[in-house]
Amino acid sequence: MEYGNSFQRTSPIVLNLIIINALVFFAQQMFGGSSILVGGQEESNRVFELFALHHYKSEFFRPYQIVTHMFMHGSFFHLLFNMLGLWMFGSLIERIWGPKRFLIFYLICGLAAAFTQMGSYAVEFANVDYGSPDRMNNLKYLISQYSSTVGASGAIMGVLAAYGYLFPNTQLFIMPIPFPIKAKWAILGIIALDVFGGISRTPNDNVAHFAHVGGAVAGFLIVFFWNKTKKQTFY
Repeated sequence: MEYGNSFQRTSPIVLNLIIINALVFFAQQMFGGSSILVGGQEESNRVFELFALHHYKSEFFRPYQIVTHMFMHGSFFHLLFNMLGLWMFGSLIERIWGPKRFLIFYLICGLAAAFTQMGSYAVEFANVDYGSPDRMNNLKYLISQYSSTVGASGAIMGVLAAYGYLFPNTQLFIMPIPFPIKAKWAILGIIALDVFGGISRTPNDNVAHFAHVGGAVAGFLIVFFWNKTKKQTFY
């Protein structure tokens, strides 16, 4: 039996990831959130320019962004829901695998999400390589202004995929569905919604759906191969 409050029961890597993400979000807000007002005009926040994941042809792209973007968030609720998911599902997995393996897993899933998103950028802005000079200049401007991604969602989708693999029959309540669903079906459903969202690209949808899918696929493949010789499913 475990005693103590929720933070004492939270596994160390998960707890430190939550703290780091919260501190980074606080720093983002201190430096103006996603944009800043300069001379009466809104300009891109320097924090986002430096650390969000940009299109590889953007003037703001830097290789380190494939790591830094996963510790940033676009809003308080973006941060809240991501950290809640990390705490709910990641703590148990870390106890099973240990801190080192869990951290490696988390970072690999985040990197996979970043590279998937880069591929999504390449498809979305493919015309930049083929249009007229005027069109190329316009698309390069759009790339520099509108192709940036932040969030731990890709890494956390990898955690969800691992949870669905290790605890496939655990009953989960997913709002607003009024009845419990087995983890394997709930998580497959979430991934399917991301695939649909990424393909349909509805107006004003600023979710990096394919990054989520990339993180989930990486998470599943990693846990599958880690358990190939010693299969572990717990319920």
